[in-house]
Amino acid sequence: MSVVTIDPDRQEQAKAYARINRRLALVELLIGAVYTLAWLVFGWSQALEASLLQITNNDWLLVAGFAVIFGGIYILITLPISYYSGFVLPHRFGLSNQNLAGWLGDLVKGLLLSAVLGGMIIEIVYAVLRLSPDWWWLWVAAILLLFTILLANLAPIILMPIFYKFVPLGDEHTELVERLLRLAKRANTRVRGVFTFDMSRRTKAANAALTGLGNTRRIILGDTLINEFTTDEIETVLAHELAHQVHRDIPVGILLESAMTLIGLYLASWGMRWGVAYFGFSSPADVAAMPLFIAVMGAYSLVTMPLGNAFSRWRERRADEYAVRATGNGAAYASALARLANQNLADAEPEAWVEFLLYSHPALSKRIAMAQSLNVPPQAQAGTG
Repeated sequence: MSVVTIDPDRQEQAKAYARINRRLALVELLIGAVYTLAWLVFGWSQALEASLLQITNNDWLLVAGFAVIFGGIYILITLPISYYSGFVLPHRFGLSNQNLAGWLGDLVKGLLLSAVLGGMIIEIVYAVLRLSPDWWWLWVAAILLLFTILLANLAPIILMPIFYKFVPLGDEHTELVERLLRLAKRANTRVRGVFTFDMSRRTKAANAALTGLGNTRRIILGDTLINEFTTDEIETVLAHELAHQVHRDIPVGILLESAMTLIGLYLASWGMRWGVAYFGFSSPADVAAMPLFIAVMGAYSLVTMPLGNAFSRWRERRADEYAVRATGNGAAYASALARLANQNLADAEPEAWVEFLLYSHPALSKRIAMAQSLNVPPQAQAGTG
């Protein structure tokens, strides 16, 4: 097997691409912070609430109307950044295959999906705020936990097909399917099959995943991965994904995220009490206080992001080690990671502060070095599915 290595020319482009994306993300973050605070400082929240009250007194409609207007204006303000980062930049760096109509179609579908799911969450938050003003943070955290489990279960059969077409891998890939299913069986992970999806309609990047929970769990491979990677490389990539099942990373991750959400909501309850008095809202359940809730939760997410990323990097390192031990093919895994860096235009050696703050995976250069050093015979790893 010919081993792929990091392409220095592609890495120069990758670093430039990552730098631009970081700057755009920072600009969008600053815009979001200024926008949200402006609603509180200049009294726009109370003014919008007063206008909506002239139309309806229904609490559910008030929440929906406020969220649509508040969120809609923000989307319009940041649309140029979304267009540049999501369409112009990927084309400039040769990553995108999508035309403008396709990008706009995905944007609209994404916004509608976010509106439905986000709308449900914000309505739940305000309904619980009205029913239990003292303990709302506890009830909301419990409801969001159930919501997360439901979405994880339904994602591969309802949500993901909105954007991609999934088909079972054909007879021409029988050997690959059999190897991946054997790998899943050795990890004691039950899957509903191996599917390919049409990544190439949008991007030149490659990806694979193990999605779903229980009866909806399945292996999905981007057609760009199948077309560009060897069977050995694909097997090691899938072994990494299976490691998350073996190590119970998905339920542990859901529980940890729920615990972090619970802490954030509890802190938000204190922040809301202060903010309600400071900005003159009638109560935390006052719909005009929505920007305050968003600001408090946003600040909490920003502060805790490095902690969450550090935990994620630890899990990903364990998954990398499992991939090499389960397949006994560190060379193939190192080659797959290098190919991903080249094909996806990923910065293999980011600055230390960038990795610490922003990366959910270890730097690719570290992962490749680990795979090359940990080349061991395959093992029948024990796991749970």
